[in-house]
Amino acid sequence: MEALYPFLYSQSTDLDAVMSSVRQSTVEKVDEIVTLRRTVLEHDGDRIAACAAAMAESFAAGARLFAFGNGGSSTDAQDVATLFMNPGHLNVGMNSGMNGGMNGDTARPLPAFALTADIAVVTALANDIGFEVVFARQLAASAFAGDIALGLSTSGNSRNLVAAFEEAGRRGMLTVGLAGYDGGQMAELGTIDHLFVVPSASVHRIQEAQTTVYHALWELTQHALAKAGDNDDSA
Repeated sequence: MEALYPFLYSQSTDLDAVMSSVRQSTVEKVDEIVTLRRTVLEHDGDRIAACAAAMAESFAAGARLFAFGNGGSSTDAQDVATLFMNPGHLNVGMNSGMNGGMNGDTARPLPAFALTADIAVVTALANDIGFEVVFARQLAASAFAGDIALGLSTSGNSRNLVAAFEEAGRRGMLTVGLAGYDGGQMAELGTIDHLFVVPSASVHRIQEAQTTVYHALWELTQHALAKAGDNDDSA
């Protein structure tokens, strides 16, 4: 804890000194996450693009996306679903650059759901069967072959994510995993088509970098769909 927040353990009663320590700690954390995000995008950029292309192809064929995770990753899963369902004013298409130019078409909403959103279903499954099946059972009930399963974990060892990816693999879904550390058990599964591991031991930095990864996937998926639509229109 002291390594994360050294100013809390300072013996100084000098307010200026404490505030200086706070600022320095903030700057160091910003430097860490900027460096980590750059490292992930440089290392996995081509694979992120390939994953987005596969997701776009699935959406074009009528797929739905199911996102899931625990704790902070649950919040991220809901953010993923919201991004795809409500893309806002992201501009895509022939005349739009990756930063959302002014002349492109508006990105379209896509069917996406967070498996953590229905607390009645989650608690019923956890209470009646076990928490390790709260995502797998929902996929078994709702998902079809060709749908997309996207799971987030900082450790890569969450048993309910492992069970969900195994179920998704059995159902023939396109599977996307985001993990931290060395990937944990998720890195050992044969049922994750696209796995992105953030090489960090800090839960905070892992989740911040994972946010960058899934935002890149979302935007690239929208651009791929728009490009396919433009090509169809010009054919």
